[in-house]
Amino acid sequence: MSHSDAITRVSLKRITPDVSTAMGALHGAAVSAARDAKIEPELLELLRIRASQINGCAFCLDMHTKDARAQGETEQRIYALSAWRETPFFTERERAALALTEAVTLVHDGRVPDAVYAEAAEVFDEEQIAALIWAATVINAYNRIAIAQRMAPGAYQPKQKSD
Repeated sequence: MSHSDAITRVSLKRITPDVSTAMGALHGAAVSAARDAKIEPELLELLRIRASQINGCAFCLDMHTKDARAQGETEQRIYALSAWRETPFFTERERAALALTEAVTLVHDGRVPDAVYAEAAEVFDEEQIAALIWAATVINAYNRIAIAQRMAPGAYQPKQKSD
């Protein structure tokens, strides 16, 4: 079936607005928890991009790479993110968060190994680890929603920073 022959997918926001609103509230709560835990917004974007790469979510990749650039992320780091272990471009904190994100995203493949959790616990406190797990959980849910609805990438524009 070609892309132009694809069937029209259900609009979850229209059909199940209460659930969509609850998902938005979960996202907002996860963002607030990360902010309260002093997790950098730039790190959250890296986490969202990496999970979206693993899940193959074009819509979320488009959104979060644009958001990352708007926050000052470099093209080099965005391009290298899928091979972050092989580059010197990421900090110890970022590496721990990315490893934890990958483990949560690929939970079916060996769960979240103790070594990955321990690595995160060396650079993040409990509140920060909880915030990272929630952030990874939320982006994984959004990836599945966007993929199931075949949400088209390209139109999203990040919010402009206020001065």
